[in-house]
Amino acid sequence: MKNFAFTCGDINGIGPEICIKTFNIIGNNPKKKLLFFCPGNIFESEFEKQEANFNFEIVNKLKSENLLNQNVTVINIGKAGQKYGAPTKTSGKICYKSIHEGFKSISNGNANAIITAPIAKTALKLAGIDFPGHTEMLANMSGSKNFVMMFLSQKMIAAMITIHESIKNVPKLITKSHLKNVLNVVEETLKYDLGIADPKIGVLGLNPHAGEGGQIGVEEREKIIPVINKLNTARVSGPYVPDAFFGNKLYTNFDAVVGMYHDQILIPFKLLAFDKGVNYTAGLPIIRTSPDHGTAFDIAGKNIADPTSIIEAFKWAERIIKNREKLNGR
Repeated sequence: MKNFAFTCGDINGIGPEICIKTFNIIGNNPKKKLLFFCPGNIFESEFEKQEANFNFEIVNKLKSENLLNQNVTVINIGKAGQKYGAPTKTSGKICYKSIHEGFKSISNGNANAIITAPIAKTALKLAGIDFPGHTEMLANMSGSKNFVMMFLSQKMIAAMITIHESIKNVPKLITKSHLKNVLNVVEETLKYDLGIADPKIGVLGLNPHAGEGGQIGVEEREKIIPVINKLNTARVSGPYVPDAFFGNKLYTNFDAVVGMYHDQILIPFKLLAFDKGVNYTAGLPIIRTSPDHGTAFDIAGKNIADPTSIIEAFKWAERIIKNREKLNGR
């Protein structure tokens, strides 16, 4: 049996709703144990609203015997007030506690992977939690230094050099050592987590026309090209002009595409796979996936949220577990 930890995300968004919709689809499989870290009162309210039909139990503390009982175990992380549609200090505290307890369940050997529902950075800030997102938070919890935000779909796999950074800060954050580390993590992830034996990686330029030989910007000439040249060019190539790269569908020639900043990757990725895209934190000792969308405060509480992306996150987590076990000979 494989155990999967789900976090509730921001309780004022669609996190609890899409998790319970997901459990309604996958929650009655006896070979899969689902752990849900969520305030008990929020779960019960959402369960009734969804008219869900899976078996569950609510506990205040996860014990080994809980792993043998109902298919879904809800770990009550405290009663919480809910205010649909807005990030609050309370929702920030709850989402952090959910992530922290979910991470502990993996560290304690009670879960094989963690699937995280969307959180709001504003809520984290209101709660005094100094992390811009899941990626940095889980990297800190696991003590990982070389980690990468990746996005997975059947149409494209992508990664980025910088994550939640202001555009004005991006050029100075692109260094040769950081580029090399990211490309190495991406290659290892493709091989060992995703089972691609001989991966090919396409790297995008930072500037328009990929710098046009230094006429528009020097980052390609001074940083990106030297790193690519030092690596095996059979597996890493570029830097490609981003608009032409996607316009000509060159991404189909690669197992992964690496961009320089957040929107350079996520705009094309979400155009291709918004409903089925998955966020994956590469480079961690644990397996963490998440839907590629946000809290959707505008539709929270309306019971119209689509759970497809978080279901895909669950499926990718399953796949990565199997690949890691195969690698370890289990």
